[in-house]
Amino acid sequence: MSDTKKATLPVLAWYGDTELEIEFPDSWDVSVCNIKGASTPPLDDAGFRKAFANPIGTKTIREMAKGKKEVAILFDDMSRGTPTADMVPYVLEELAAAGIKDEHIAFYAAIGAHGSMTAIDFTKKLGADVMSRFRVYNHNPYENCTSVGPSPAGIPMQFNAGVMMCDLKIGIGSIVPHPMSGFGGGSKIILPGISSITTIDLNHTRLCPNKTTGIGKYEGNTLKLDMNDAARMAGLDVKVDCIFNLKRQITHLFVGDVVDEHVAGVKVAREFFATDAVDDCDIVIANCFAKANEMLLAPNVVWPLLKKSGGDMVIVCVTPEGQINHYWSRSFGKNVGGRSYMPKAGLPMNTKKLTVMQPYPDYVGGDWLAPYDMINFTRDWATTIEQLKAAHGDKAKVAVIPDATIQYFPSHVV
Repeated sequence: MSDTKKATLPVLAWYGDTELEIEFPDSWDVSVCNIKGASTPPLDDAGFRKAFANPIGTKTIREMAKGKKEVAILFDDMSRGTPTADMVPYVLEELAAAGIKDEHIAFYAAIGAHGSMTAIDFTKKLGADVMSRFRVYNHNPYENCTSVGPSPAGIPMQFNAGVMMCDLKIGIGSIVPHPMSGFGGGSKIILPGISSITTIDLNHTRLCPNKTTGIGKYEGNTLKLDMNDAARMAGLDVKVDCIFNLKRQITHLFVGDVVDEHVAGVKVAREFFATDAVDDCDIVIANCFAKANEMLLAPNVVWPLLKKSGGDMVIVCVTPEGQINHYWSRSFGKNVGGRSYMPKAGLPMNTKKLTVMQPYPDYVGGDWLAPYDMINFTRDWATTIEQLKAAHGDKAKVAVIPDATIQYFPSHVV
């Protein structure tokens, strides 16, 4: 159409990974704020093998696995876009080369305080082959956690008992910007991944918030330092971390010591996910993709783009599963919730109007963002853009964020 501008958003991670095309009036000033690593090609088989053959700070997995009796492979859940199934075959190949039989390998979903995964989730995350050959377990943060003593910060460290019984522990994850620990991946697979609710709560609340924590903040981040201590105390032997693009294709891979490989990975991720800011906007369109089931991450990333006097924030959240269950921070009744739950008092900062576009309705999930009566729910882009045109007329400055759940603006990191 000659009278419109268009933007393409990635949607439906885990449900086909498709795209949504949205249109704007041609007279509007529209900027699509993409990550700097958007054009990076995916890693090929040789690239995967090179990473596993040249681990950072450890021996290869096959060398470390020799003589081991029981192996635990930890992986993140559906709230992370990690294409785990693309990495698992290489890990299993390493273990097979060391003579480890299938019956001595178990997979553990490092869900932290999130809700449990189903067999459908496991199959999406790990592949049908893993589901037919191996034992796959959910972590339970309320039961069966083994204490290994206090961390240097004085936090009691309690980890999944099944994992702690294994003599080789391997984690698989991804490195993306994180609102508290700076960047995800690395030792987060242990804390909060397989930690008790007590350990999770004390880590998240006693060390945060403070000036060292926040999205893009890594060196000296007290939350992350405590997570590193947890990984050491749990005895995590090796971590496999990827960086993926907005098609969820792996572009970089880091294998090795949980701290060393993560430091190397963050150096790349810091530039890869960096996004140039467009300030003083009338409207911000914040798409949620890799972590669409945690749309609460988007407002804190995008509100600085709005005018100081305020503007329209539109959260695009296309996910059939709705918002993830989170025992630590979600609501579980009217004004009742997990240990960190606090009812929202108002709209996100700089937001005059908050619209949540949900083709798959999940009304209750809105309370992660604002009081229900302050949220304008829509079901499709046609309705959403008509409302925006009615409010802004022929002129509007717009920023479109393809995935506000994993992007960050270095100029806004303070």
